[in-house]
Amino acid sequence: MDKKKENVKRILSALIGFPLVLVIFIFANNIWMDIAVSILSIICVYEYFKCFEQSKKYNPSSWIAYIVSVLIAFESFVTPDIVKDVMISIIPISILVLAIELIFSNGKKNIMDIGVTIFGICYIPMMLSFLSFIRNMEGGKILIWYPIIAAWGSDIWAFVIGRHFGKHKYTDISPKKTIEGCVAGIVGAVIMSMIFTVVINNVWNVGLNYIAIGAITAVLSIVGQIGDLTASSIKRHCNIKDFGEILPGHGGMLDRFDSVIFIIPFAYISIILFIL
Repeated sequence: MDKKKENVKRILSALIGFPLVLVIFIFANNIWMDIAVSILSIICVYEYFKCFEQSKKYNPSSWIAYIVSVLIAFESFVTPDIVKDVMISIIPISILVLAIELIFSNGKKNIMDIGVTIFGICYIPMMLSFLSFIRNMEGGKILIWYPIIAAWGSDIWAFVIGRHFGKHKYTDISPKKTIEGCVAGIVGAVIMSMIFTVVINNVWNVGLNYIAIGAITAVLSIVGQIGDLTASSIKRHCNIKDFGEILPGHGGMLDRFDSVIFIIPFAYISIILFIL
C-alpha cells in the first residue's frame, strides 16, 4: 500500500512539475530563463551542502556556491566573452578564498571541507549554467529538450523495465539498479529523442540528422546514469535517503535533476560540435 501511495505522489508531482518546466522552456525569455536556472541552482546547492553538514563529518563553505548560483541570473546582462572569463576564473578564485579561510579558521576547516565545497561549485551551479547556454543559443528553445529527454526519458524507461524485468545488479552504490534497466534507459531515451526529432523536422522543418541525434542521446543517457549514481553515492556516504522533500514522491530538487546536471555540459558540447 505504501508503494502505491508513493507511486501516486510521484505521478502527481510529475504532472505538476512538467508543465512548469514546459512553460519556462517555451515562453520565458533569456532573462527569466537565467533567473529560473539560478533559483534551481540555489535550491540544489542548499540540498547538497545540507546533507554534508547533517552528516557531522564536514564543515563546507556553502556561501561561495550560493554566490556562483546567483551570478547565473545575470548572464543575459553581459557579453558571452565576459561570461566565459568569469567561468574560467571561478574555480581558481574559489580555491584561493577557501585556502585563506582554511589558514585562518583555527582548525575549524580542513582540506576535505575544501574538497566538498569545490565539488559542490563545479557539480551544481557551474554545470547547471550550461542549461542557460543551450536555451540562449540559436534554436535553443528546441535543442534544450534533448538533454531533458535524455535524462528523464532514461530515468523513466530504466525505472519501469528495471523494476519489472531487472535481474542483474551492477553496483553496490544503488542496489536497486540493474543492467537491464540501464540498457532500457539508453534505448528508451533514444526512441523518445527520435520521436521528438521526427516531429520537429516535419513540423518546423529543422532538418536534424537522425543518426547524430541517436548517437548523442545514447551517450547523454549513459552520462545521465553516471550522474544519478554519483548523487546516490553522495547520499549513501552521508547516510540519507533523499536530498530533500520538496517534490513529493521524488525527494529533493537535486534528486530530480541529478542526471540532468551531469548531462547539460556534454549536451552543450555535442550541440556545438555535431549539430550547429
